Amino acid sequence: MATAQLTTDRLAEKHRSTLDQALDTIRSRAYWSPYPEHPKAYGADGSLDAAAGLAAHQSQLDTRFDLDQPGTDGWTGGETSPYGPSLGIEYPHADLDVLLPAMRAGMGAWRDAGAETRALVCLEILARISARTHEFAHAVMHTSGQAFMMAFQAGGPHAQDRGLEAVAYAYAEQTRTPAGRAGWSKPQGKRDPLELSKEFTPVGRGIALVIGCNTFPTWNGYPGLFASLATGNPVLVKPHPRAVLPLALTVKVAREVLAESGFDPNLVALAVERPGEGIAKTLAVRPEIRIIDYTGSTAFGDWLEANARQAQVYTEKAGVNTVVVDSTDDYKGMLANLAFSLSLYSGQMCTTPQNLLIPRDGITTDQGPRSYDEVVADLAAAVGGLLGDDARANGLLGALVNPDVKARLEAAAGLGEVALASREVVNPEYPDAVVRTPVIVKLDGSKPDAQAAYFSECFGPVSFAVSVDSTADALELLRRTVREKGAMTVGAYTTSPDTERAVEEVCLEESAQLSLNLTGGVYVNQTAAFSDFHGSGGNPAANAALCDGAFVSNRFRVVEVRRQA
Repeated sequence: MATAQLTTDRLAEKHRSTLDQALDTIRSRAYWSPYPEHPKAYGADGSLDAAAGLAAHQSQLDTRFDLDQPGTDGWTGGETSPYGPSLGIEYPHADLDVLLPAMRAGMGAWRDAGAETRALVCLEILARISARTHEFAHAVMHTSGQAFMMAFQAGGPHAQDRGLEAVAYAYAEQTRTPAGRAGWSKPQGKRDPLELSKEFTPVGRGIALVIGCNTFPTWNGYPGLFASLATGNPVLVKPHPRAVLPLALTVKVAREVLAESGFDPNLVALAVERPGEGIAKTLAVRPEIRIIDYTGSTAFGDWLEANARQAQVYTEKAGVNTVVVDSTDDYKGMLANLAFSLSLYSGQMCTTPQNLLIPRDGITTDQGPRSYDEVVADLAAAVGGLLGDDARANGLLGALVNPDVKARLEAAAGLGEVALASREVVNPEYPDAVVRTPVIVKLDGSKPDAQAAYFSECFGPVSFAVSVDSTADALELLRRTVREKGAMTVGAYTTSPDTERAVEEVCLEESAQLSLNLTGGVYVNQTAAFSDFHGSGGNPAANAALCDGAFVSNRFRVVEVRRQA
């Protein structure tokens, strides 16, 4: 206990004010971030600047990434950058029968340290990751295919924000019940009162498993990792085999901070699979695994929910994101906003719009009425203009993350009339990168063969401009889509208060996050930590939201000890 108090005192000087601000901000929902977004903000106070971050990344290539974990029985790797080069890194392969018991060994001391110490240790981990943001940016770029600036921001400060947000929610939920001993006295009239001393301790469920994704390894990985660690659970990180490095770096930093703070470093460990090994399924049903966080395909998410019965499972799967286009008082702004949303990271985001529902009789705008054909043609022109310069296109699109995305893109052109054809973009720095602009396909929403196309998720730079009979029909199709297929995001454009209320009602009833009339620098596929909820947990796209109280509260239980006073 003395060691825990020393750790708390030391770290509180550095991080307590940040934790307090995070707690205030999840209540106010205002904008705030302690982690700088701009690359030039780094280089002071021990953080890595651009040159040092690149050098640190390059020093990892073609090496063995040693974590000094128990149970290492060999080495594995095989990551190849979507931009072409092989990373050449080998990672420890774990004997799970050795590693998992070792992870549980430090759980008691971590529990006894208390919610505040756990939160402060987590903030120290995040601070050290933040100082290496330039290094992490290269790791994210060369595993996800994101362009560098997006990898820097989404894989760096925005991911760190989401981790801190999870710590704040975890701390708030654990401290709802008073820490330490509480007196209890029940009057008994003329007799002496009944008196007890009661002690309440948040206790983690057990080992948490984070199953990483290929596209956003840190942004999607950090909420579950830090929510579980802050609530007293050891965390085993199982990265996607194409995106190991960002999470391996995270695990290494976490283990260093835990050891320096007097805790067992094995509270955080890495499980990298050999090619074709498929250890996610094996791990998911082991009795030691009591929490699972997963981002990825609907099929495997559904399997986890059905089969990992011993664990509390949090999934972010797939959905069919929809935009209803009814009317607008800023036609140019609407087109520009949608063009950027469809193009960012080649549509390889779980929040990218797929279906644009447009009345076949057209819409009203500040530039006069526009027919369905005109709206689609104008949107195609906006995307083409945005991506007409190859340098800008590379900066927005990044690279296709895997061959499956390219195959879906090429197949989409055969599903209907192509309003905007995809084109190849050459990246002069990385000539082996597969870079493609989005395709927009026109579909008649009333035809069964078209429904088969737009009613399925087509992950990647593919969008369907779906003609519908009316805005009312669009809203019914929106409702059916969210209810049956799920949606991480919904967008709508309308100048009608009645239509706005109707869209809101659909989203409230079907639990979908809605963005209305976005025409400026905020896009439907972006969310801000501490303010926006990512997903709702109320439709088939995800069973949890990033981040709310429900995301953390079931990762621990409060255990009570009563004593006679």
